[in-house]
Amino acid sequence: MMSPYCLVLLSVLSMEGGASESSLLPLVPIPDVGLVVVPSTSSEPVRWPENLSPLDTLDGPAVLAAHSALQQVLSRFPKEAAGHCEYSARSLDVVVGYERGLYFVRIDRRVDRCGWAPGVSLEFDWFEMYAVSPEGRVVARYPSMP
Repeated sequence: MMSPYCLVLLSVLSMEGGASESSLLPLVPIPDVGLVVVPSTSSEPVRWPENLSPLDTLDGPAVLAAHSALQQVLSRFPKEAAGHCEYSARSLDVVVGYERGLYFVRIDRRVDRCGWAPGVSLEFDWFEMYAVSPEGRVVARYPSMP
């Protein structure tokens, strides 16, 4: 089965003269139906980079580990704060390491990305760390606050 994070290349016929152009559209899983193409909500076309400048390169299991840990942190935030930048993925950094067959994922809070002054923190030394299997299963949470 394909991952819901896959992109599929579709040929789209132009309304003018039948010329074709290509665009990437995300696939979204729908239970008992499979994957469905979701068109972009933006009316502007995506501007693809000439030369991609990666933030970093991670192997697939490292990405799964980071995603699993990030979901754990987001699920611990107060439900009434949903939609606030300070309680979203936008305010978090993810650091991934690998030792002894496990990925160790540390999540750091960065509220300066939400308009707060640089260096301001809501808590002292806030972070969460998780041990995650290569399959993306959270094995343990580091015993610290919050």
